[in-house]
Amino acid sequence: MSNIYNATAQIGATSITIETGKLAKLADGAVTVRCGETIVLVTAVSATKIKDGQDWFPLSVEYREKAAAVGKFPGGYFKREGRPSEKEVLTARMTDRPLRPLFPKGYLYDTQIVGTLMSADGQNDPDMLSINGASAALMVSDIPFAGPVGAVRVGRVNGQFVANPTWSERAHSDLDLVYVGTENDVIMIEGEGNQIPEADFIKALEFGHAEAKKIIAAQKELAAKVNKAKREMPLFIVKDELMEVAYEVAGSRIEAALYQKSKVARGKAVGALKDEVALAIKAKFPEATPFEVSQAFDYLQKKAFRVAILDRKQRCDGRGFGDLRPLSGEVGLLPRSHGSALFARGETQALCLATLAPSDEAQDLDGYTGGETTKRFILHYNFPPFSVGETGRMGGMNRREIGHGALAERSIAPVIPDAADFPYAIRISSEVCESNGSTSMASVCGGVLALMDAGVPIKTPVAGISVGLVTEFEGDTLKRYTTLADIIGSEDHFGDMDFKLCGTREGVTGFQLDLKLPGVSHKIMVEAVHQARELRMKILDVMHGIIAAPNSEMSPYAPRIETLKINPDKIGLLIGPGGKTIKGIVAETGCEINIEDDGSVHIYSNNPDGLNRAKQIINGMTKEISIGEVYEGTVVTIKEFGAFVEFMPGKDGLVHISELADRRVNRTEDVVKVGERIWVKCIGVDERGKVKLSRKAAMKDRDEAAQAAAGGAPAPAPASN
Repeated sequence: MSNIYNATAQIGATSITIETGKLAKLADGAVTVRCGETIVLVTAVSATKIKDGQDWFPLSVEYREKAAAVGKFPGGYFKREGRPSEKEVLTARMTDRPLRPLFPKGYLYDTQIVGTLMSADGQNDPDMLSINGASAALMVSDIPFAGPVGAVRVGRVNGQFVANPTWSERAHSDLDLVYVGTENDVIMIEGEGNQIPEADFIKALEFGHAEAKKIIAAQKELAAKVNKAKREMPLFIVKDELMEVAYEVAGSRIEAALYQKSKVARGKAVGALKDEVALAIKAKFPEATPFEVSQAFDYLQKKAFRVAILDRKQRCDGRGFGDLRPLSGEVGLLPRSHGSALFARGETQALCLATLAPSDEAQDLDGYTGGETTKRFILHYNFPPFSVGETGRMGGMNRREIGHGALAERSIAPVIPDAADFPYAIRISSEVCESNGSTSMASVCGGVLALMDAGVPIKTPVAGISVGLVTEFEGDTLKRYTTLADIIGSEDHFGDMDFKLCGTREGVTGFQLDLKLPGVSHKIMVEAVHQARELRMKILDVMHGIIAAPNSEMSPYAPRIETLKINPDKIGLLIGPGGKTIKGIVAETGCEINIEDDGSVHIYSNNPDGLNRAKQIINGMTKEISIGEVYEGTVVTIKEFGAFVEFMPGKDGLVHISELADRRVNRTEDVVKVGERIWVKCIGVDERGKVKLSRKAAMKDRDEAAQAAAGGAPAPAPASN
């Protein structure tokens, strides 16, 4: 049996233990990571040969949660885990992004990281274990990797930062920051905040880095114990001679192509030059592969891009480094949507639709690992191929669409009104119509405008912007750099950073950092945070000009809602046996009715008449009996001694024969008949709950009210029948 090694790091109030040598020993690297009773198995395997024609690094990261980890059967007919949930996809993306920049340049061998949740205690989220486990699995393997990285979640409870907060602590936290760093730099962040001031956000980054270093130390300790040498593999790097040919052919013209104002014109000009370069390289080096040609031309573009930015201070579209692209927007485009908005930033355009629904339309979540089991605010992001002028497959959501939608969703979520104040489920659909950088940030701005158009009383508007980075190194030393505001697609492709930051005028609500570098310094991050805030204020000003406040009236096609409060003891009465009563009310009125355990009854309808009728029925059924109050009821039974009147649904009382009229009545039938609607007044309730009613008293009250309304003139007496 192989040796088993482990290392432990104390992170906040909990410890994380990483172990290797027991499970999955045929993988190149395998570890289990444990926090409390939450355990994740992570493996790393990399091929030793590349496929024919391979010209990119095929790194895939998978993460799966097993129902057995929490002692449950999976749902569905087959009782087997199905396609990855949104939580699993987002965890896989968070695991992938900090690892990718740390593989050697030219390493094109098929590499796969697989994380599997084996045990979940419902308090410690396994996503941090997945990231740390992936780094550790690579560290104990022979796969080349310039790690480790350390991942920690930072929360803030009662003003104090908490490392790796439990789900219970996160319920009271106004910050959810996933921080991943190397020993000296940050390499990935993601999360949300409840309008966290930028100064506090920066402090949270510092706190996260200090904790991440503890996990890095544990991984180094574990790797030293295993002491496995890294494999020596050929790296696929383009020869300098090919890159020189590319520069000779197109070096003097590439900038003119890259600096076309239009994305389409830019693409055509660059494509023509690429064809020239390919012919020139093939003529001089017939053995050159398509990969080498493509990489040589990519080098040419990157060199031209960096020379223009760092030496000539010139961007592709002519803007200054701190300038936004032209902004525009409008609301109310689509007549049948509950709310709609178009937001554009340069050649990026998002059409956002807001939809309101009864609260029971909230999305149900499996919740294997803890946290919320329902979600009433949802944002879905759709990126069709025509948005970049291409054809492509249309089908299910890919990981990018899920990730971008989640970023926009969590950025807006802090300003969504509480369910108690606005008991609707809310969905935004962001349809990207044009894409040239930062479509997720356009989705945030457009989504907020659509909500305001729908009349959703959001707490305050949110805007988002992306900040880029261009660097120059001498060896491993950073020589110079500059940040870029509101990057376009080519600046994202050729640059080193895409830092997305969303927030209100008060502070940060959502963020995500992607890097092509093996980390950036805290100093650069601080500059980017402050630049993003300045840009955000300008965007919020433009959004204010489009729509200053949520509409006071909702779309006529949005469901109206009335909320009634009933005695919880009467919920059973309202539902009825087998739901018969509530189903009858729904069938009669056409409304949708949701009943909560505290006695809140939400009535949804587009029909005012149906809404009022449902309220009338429910009030009648559940209203408390009040002595002295007048009711309209139906005579249900006639006896010699009087009539029984149903004055509330399911509740009747006796009108004694002496209380039928203000004269002597010999027979009950002389005054009322079965099925007749009459007014009655409650004059008492005996110790057994029997209700005493009076038609005579009700008629007297109505006469007096009518006389008072007529200014003292006598009112005609109501008909005796």
